[in-house]
Amino acid sequence: MEQVNRIDAVGQYNAYVGVDTQHPLVSVVNFNEVPVIQYFRHYMGIYAVFLKNIKCGNMTYGCQPYDYEDGTLVFVSPGQVYGINSNGQSMKPSGYALVFHPDLIKSTHLGKIIKDYSFFSYEVHEALHLSKKERKTIVDCLDKIAAEIEQNIDKHSKTLIVSNVELFLNYCRRFYDRQFITRTNENNDILTRFEALLHDYFASGKAKGSGLPSVAYCADQLHLSPNYFGDLIKKETGNTALDYIQSKVIDEAKAKIFDSAKSINAIAVELGFKYQQHFTRLFKLKTGMTPMAYRSSN
Repeated sequence: MEQVNRIDAVGQYNAYVGVDTQHPLVSVVNFNEVPVIQYFRHYMGIYAVFLKNIKCGNMTYGCQPYDYEDGTLVFVSPGQVYGINSNGQSMKPSGYALVFHPDLIKSTHLGKIIKDYSFFSYEVHEALHLSKKERKTIVDCLDKIAAEIEQNIDKHSKTLIVSNVELFLNYCRRFYDRQFITRTNENNDILTRFEALLHDYFASGKAKGSGLPSVAYCADQLHLSPNYFGDLIKKETGNTALDYIQSKVIDEAKAKIFDSAKSINAIAVELGFKYQQHFTRLFKLKTGMTPMAYRSSN
């Protein structure tokens, strides 16, 4: 079985790459200052952001392979597996790493909203690709964090470090929003495939046996992480992926309701609802009337 090492502390990561630990909870590593390291796959117990400058082989993140390009950012949260195994060979790294322990942001504003940075749960093939201008902004943020780490620790250190990490993540969010916009053609293709997936799901009768399609199911069928898929649908349509699915369910329901030979309960079962009242509640929420009232009005 392939070896997977654990990184549960910032000091562990620093020791692995061969740099000094200046702060126990956060570190910025400039890989241009690191001679060579042996790569291993790691179970990460800390947050990490990697800025890769050059292609450096077939990396893996979770179960997905990925060839890094210039100016690519990859985000790792605690509980994820990241990296490659260089099989004992030492390699020259390039780029930067920001690593921080969850304890750094505990009881801070960032700690309360860290889950809002959904890109920490994206797959590696959904990484952020930077322009030269964006890359400069990212490196400037990392330099500011590093400069604060190098200061003697005082009562202001944590506030300033965490504020700069939050600023860094907010820039990453802005650049991801830009990437969603600049990839309109690819996103439209995903929307088309999403619509076709839902159509086939209901047309095949799968809903009756498997229930309503979930966001996670649709994302998996489209080979996307649930968070990336949800963010993409929100950016493209203004609605959540769940809203999109529910609207499709209501469209299917309206077509079936015209068949007066079918009972409302039978329609609910065909659409994947376990209980008729759940179907009635959603239908009224979306249309303003019950299924029976809709049938009567038409």
